[in-house]
Amino acid sequence: MRIALFGAPGVGKGSQAALLNKNQGLAHISTGVMLRTAIRKGTPVGLEARQYMEASQLVPGVIVRVLAEKAITDQNFDQFVLDGYPRTIEQALWLTEFLTEKHARLHCVVNLIVSDELIVRRLSQRRVNIDTGENYHLKFKPPPENVDPKLIIQRDDDKPEAIQKRLDVYREETHPLVDFYQKRNLMIEVDGQGSFEDIHARIIEAVYSFAPSQ
Repeated sequence: MRIALFGAPGVGKGSQAALLNKNQGLAHISTGVMLRTAIRKGTPVGLEARQYMEASQLVPGVIVRVLAEKAITDQNFDQFVLDGYPRTIEQALWLTEFLTEKHARLHCVVNLIVSDELIVRRLSQRRVNIDTGENYHLKFKPPPENVDPKLIIQRDDDKPEAIQKRLDVYREETHPLVDFYQKRNLMIEVDGQGSFEDIHARIIEAVYSFAPSQ
């Protein structure tokens, strides 16, 4: 199965992708995590991407494409969930062409729907492990006690003023993908509010009632 999780920053794509990995055996492909890892390691891709991420801007597609292509290829073009990719029409067109050439098109795109107010609350309480890239939430998924607190930080783009800027960028550059995938009969809308488990159950029900007929 090949799935893409879609939605605004903070809707829970990473958490749900992790659950799909754990419960369904799908490889979790997150270009965001790969980019942050590259930045932490100071690789050429990371150094180039840093300037965009620190300004709460989308990293140019050509940079993300390199990472996504390798990750999908490493997974032999199957049994993966894309976390927050593609993010632009350009990336979606590339991904469609890339997967079609490999006879491995997406089964569906899951669009998680969450209000802006809840997104701001969620992201303001998000923390990240700078060593592993794993995300936490102060209320719902606090960092384990055995993790060094010095490794747990709040990203600059998870602060309220930066969150609003990220939402503005999302509406301008990423939200048009809703129409793109709806026209291709691949889009599924899922309520992204509630517990991780409830949302996960909705995704599973939606995906397995949709994908087999495609």
